[in-house]
Amino acid sequence: MSEKIFSDNNFQTDVLASSQPVLVDFWAEWCGPCRMLAPVIDRVAKANDGKIVVGKMNVDENQGTPQKFGIQGIPTLILFKGGQEVTRLVGFQSQEAIQEIINEAL
Repeated sequence: MSEKIFSDNNFQTDVLASSQPVLVDFWAEWCGPCRMLAPVIDRVAKANDGKIVVGKMNVDENQGTPQKFGIQGIPTLILFKGGQEVTRLVGFQSQEAIQEIINEAL
């Protein structure tokens, strides 16, 4: 797995203060679409290695950050750049759709 694991504790430093764009996958173990999205996220991480940081945040284990960003449905993907939310995708997404938002941010 080439994704990072984000938590409420490291979100500020690893996501918001990152010098590279960061794609965060907000997910939960019990979520079927989240499990379907996992291999897609892994391929996106490999395809963009060195260009962006890709990681996951378990919403059951970390509730502060998802609440702060208004996560209401999972999976939710948020692309951050310069500490700001650039784009948000909710629900299962294709690798192509995810790559498109990454390309727009680069």
